[in-house]
Amino acid sequence: MKHGLTDLCYGFFSTLANPTRLAIMELLDGDPMSVTQLVAALGEEQSMVSHNLRPLVQCRLVQASRRGKNRVYSLNHETLDPILVAMESHAVKYCGGGANCPVRSRSDASKED
Repeated sequence: MKHGLTDLCYGFFSTLANPTRLAIMELLDGDPMSVTQLVAALGEEQSMVSHNLRPLVQCRLVQASRRGKNRVYSLNHETLDPILVAMESHAVKYCGGGANCPVRSRSDASKED
């Protein structure tokens, strides 16, 4: 790893290492969605969804665009697809498909948030 990337990597991976944000990204992997659609799909409060969209948009992992009166959010596939392919490949090759890695469920992680 290049020197001086510690803070950058920490910020990037911290943005990803949040169960609500990961759930948002999983939903956006299909089609773009508005906050209202994300709220309904996640069963979370609108303020919680908006709060978690902010760092995803700021880091440009998620893109926002206008569709009429709504803001619609979509996944930045150019950035995320190679990362997710690398993660899946690593998990299969080195982690027994995830069996050898510390895997936590979303409910376990949300207890710590």
